[in-house]
Amino acid sequence: MKTKNKWITVLIISVFLLVGYSVLAITRIRAGVNFQNTIKGSISSTNEENKLPIPPILEDLNPGDNIADFRLNVQKSSKEFIKGKSSETYGYNSDFLGPVIRVKRGDQVNVSVSNSLDEATTLHWHGLELPGRVDGNVQQSFMPSETYNATFVIDQPAATLWYHPHLLHKTGEQVYKGLAGLFLIEDDVSNNLDIPKKYGENDIPIVVQDRRFSSDGSLVYANSMADMMNGMIGDVVLINGAINPTLDVKTEKVRLRLLNGSNARVYQFSFSDNNKFYQIATDGGFLEAPVETNELILAPAERAEIIVDFSKYKVGDKITLKSNNANLMNFKVTESSNDTSILPKQLTKISKIPTESATVTRTFSFQGMGRGVNINGKQMNMDRIDERVRYGATEIWQIKNDTMHMMHPFHAHGVQFLILDRNGKKPPANEQGFKDTIAVAPGETVKAITTFRYKGIFMYHCHILEHEDLGMMGQFLVE
Repeated sequence: MKTKNKWITVLIISVFLLVGYSVLAITRIRAGVNFQNTIKGSISSTNEENKLPIPPILEDLNPGDNIADFRLNVQKSSKEFIKGKSSETYGYNSDFLGPVIRVKRGDQVNVSVSNSLDEATTLHWHGLELPGRVDGNVQQSFMPSETYNATFVIDQPAATLWYHPHLLHKTGEQVYKGLAGLFLIEDDVSNNLDIPKKYGENDIPIVVQDRRFSSDGSLVYANSMADMMNGMIGDVVLINGAINPTLDVKTEKVRLRLLNGSNARVYQFSFSDNNKFYQIATDGGFLEAPVETNELILAPAERAEIIVDFSKYKVGDKITLKSNNANLMNFKVTESSNDTSILPKQLTKISKIPTESATVTRTFSFQGMGRGVNINGKQMNMDRIDERVRYGATEIWQIKNDTMHMMHPFHAHGVQFLILDRNGKKPPANEQGFKDTIAVAPGETVKAITTFRYKGIFMYHCHILEHEDLGMMGQFLVE
């Protein structure tokens, strides 16, 4: 009887936490996306300004024409996020996160990944369009001491993509410990545009993640039912693995490649002086034209490239990147520069996919709550194919959020979508490029179109990683 009463009490508390979280900590903003406003005001236990770490470019072991060879080691390590306090971490070739993989369109990419962990893992190429056999999904795990080899050809436009594990029931924890990295594609369009291109100088990767720490400085992961129900929300933000970092900039235009690499948090980016900036790219590549804005919302796994013009500032000025009212990182103007570049009015030409070419319309409905989260009433089963798609077909996917308490970001592997509408209305200008991750607010329906260019088994799922791990995921076969 005592055991029964204990679990009834736990359930009541969990429901109370969920309702309270929804009402008090989640705010509906005009884009129809929810974000959690629970970041600590200082976001730093030390109040020290750290220099922003810049992930290194992974060495190409075969720097010849159109062939790139890369080696990654998935390893356990430790890191001091807070000075004098260490935490166990995972990383690719490092103690936390991984190097940037940079390739060109048309390259044949050969990747060898060694698993030095004490557990299985996978390596998923998020946003890449490639055959299912090298997608790195839950069907392609490799054990400790094993090596995974993948070969594929890059045949998509310039874009900021990323890579991370996709192990069944363990994706959230492995990403949280540090397994993630950026994957950059360049092409003739990106090379010819008059935009910042000097990696680490005026072309800066910004991987944004939130974490929770114990008093001894170690990472704390999902230690309550509420963490699984809501997704793992931290109260300290890391930028490229650092707390409260600062980047020194010149009085010039700077390109920021933003990745929301958090497990569940949604960010509303802006600058401390309400400075306007330009979004030039989304998940799958460039927008047709820059979009001027003073705020940007990114759900988990979404990316955006923005241009910030620091030429309007003087040496000594400091500007802060924020999310709602929380400070994330600082930009310190330390040097003058004679930047005479003009942002192009046209970035690329996006070939629209005619809706009349779609042969099938499918519906994917986010449903359930807690451990019962699902898509179309079904939870993930590795032995079941949920949808069968004809190779080369064009389809419209209708994504519905039938839950009433939170946003769900929908991600499908191996494809890039064009959003047709949100609740019947044209998407905003900054969503009119290719997308592989689509934020869907409670009660919202989003229609998107894509063509299936590669065969194999692929996943679709919620990119709140704890929801994915609980089973909010399905499989489709392109044949």
